[in-house]
Formats: sequence, structure tokens, C-alpha cells
Amino acid sequence: MSLWQQYLRPKTISEAIQAFVTATKPVAPIAGGTDLLLDLQQGRHPAVKTLVDVTGIKELLSLEIRGDKLFIGAGIPVTRITLDPLVNHHAQALVEACALIGGPQVRNVATLGGNTAHALPAADGTIALLALDATVEIAGISGIRQLPFKELFLGPGKSVIKHGEELIVGFNLQLKQTTQASCFKRIMRPQGVALPIINVAVWLDRDNNTIKNIRVAVGPGASTPWRARDAEEALIGKSMNEINSNSSLEALLNQVGFRSSPRRAGSDYRRHLVDTLFKDVLKTAWERAA
Repeated sequence: MSLWQQYLRPKTISEAIQAFVTATKPVAPIAGGTDLLLDLQQGRHPAVKTLVDVTGIKELLSLEIRGDKLFIGAGIPVTRITLDPLVNHHAQALVEACALIGGPQVRNVATLGGNTAHALPAADGTIALLALDATVEIAGISGIRQLPFKELFLGPGKSVIKHGEELIVGFNLQLKQTTQASCFKRIMRPQGVALPIINVAVWLDRDNNTIKNIRVAVGPGASTPWRARDAEEALIGKSMNEINSNSSLEALLNQVGFRSSPRRAGSDYRRHLVDTLFKDVLKTAWERAA
């Protein structure tokens, strides 16, 4: 039995939105399809009548500097992100996160838009984008709107995107200054391609031996992608030393909501792992900003 009845391939954003409006419902956009097709085959996704293939839309494949922002199109395969010199310079945490999504075959077709649209609280690209304070562009029948990245998520697997009506166009990131740097690392089970037990991303701005500003994202730290704001406050304006690092870690542990997962790890084990991982990521970002 066919998994869909109609397959459309618009060339522009407006054509894609028009397809959402006029095509036989239910409608779903598809780019890499690495999750969607499996979910349809295995019955984890509601039945779809029309697939709208967005891989031919030029805007979703753009990767360029626009004014004071780096724009990354939602349809770009994550392998391209890992190899692009602009992303490597301005958003190293995102490069490191994308390099860990699936295996090489998956990364060649999977997209950053798909990684975030699933709204999973520990998706690697999502955690990196949160630490990098991204904004997201969303296209709909009323035009394109900008949204702070954190406001995209409502709960596990739930976002503000109106399914079958709206489309993620891309992401805007601040350009890196000479005193700024970022880092992403994760811990996973040693079985080759695996889902993260825990991941951490840090962006910071350094002023000599002082942390001028910092953002810390941890997955899964809550029901949505999560910023460790108490941990950030414990470091802003402070010197980078073991005492302040430990105080920040304590603030993170007091705030975080790790849950137990039968397929990944228990909450106590995650609390144990985050000690070393957080300090490692923090140290690496600090040294990169020198």
C-alpha cells in the first residue's frame, strides 16, 4: 500500500504554502525524510495524503551572511553544515552537533529544519541552536515571521508550527566576535550510531579572565530544549576558575529536570555524567575564546 497519494515539488516558498492550502489533506512537508518515512512505514505518524517536497526551494538551501547575521536554510543537509567555513567560524557548536546526527548516510540527506521540527528535548542540532541564541523564520499563508528559537517548542514532539500550514525557512545566528566561542559535546552509548544520553552546548563571551556573557543548553533537561539560566547567572561577570565552575554546576543540578528513560539512561546517571561533560564543554569554549 502506498504511504501517500500525491507528491508535489514546489520551487518557491509561496508555491509550497499554496500547496499546503490546496492539496488533498492531510499534507506533510518532506526534505530528508529520514524520520518521516520511517514513522509513516511503522505507523508512528498519522496517515498522509500529500507529500510536499521542499528540497527544490532555493531559499531553504541558502547559507550566507545577511547583514549582522548568519542565515542557514532549513533544507540544507547537515553534512553541508559541518563542512561550511562560515558555520565553522561563527557557530562551531552547531558544526559539532551536526557531525553527530545519525551516520554519514543520514547526514547526507537529513536537514537542520527536520532536526528542530521534531521538537525533541535532546536533538543535537536543537541544543546547539539554543545555546547560539538563534531565531527561526517560519513561512505561512500570512507571510514570514521571526521567532526566538526557544519559543518554537511547546513540549516533547510539539511545536508552534502549524502542521500542513507552515514551513520552517531557516535560522539566523549572530556573527561571532573575536572574544566569543562555542562548543557542543554529548555522551552516548558505545554502539556506533546512537541517541544521546546527555548533551551540552555552551556559548560564551570572554573578557580577559572574566566571563562577560554565557549561554548553556542541556538536553534533555526538561520537556522542551532547555537553557540552564541559573548556571549562566552563576558565571556571568565571574573569573573562570574551579570554584566558579563548581558553583555553576551546582546551580545547573538544582534547576535541571533530568528524567529516566528505559532506552537511554536514568536521571541519577545523567546527573553523574553532566558533572564531567559540562566542565569539559565550558573549558573548551573558554579556551577557544582566548
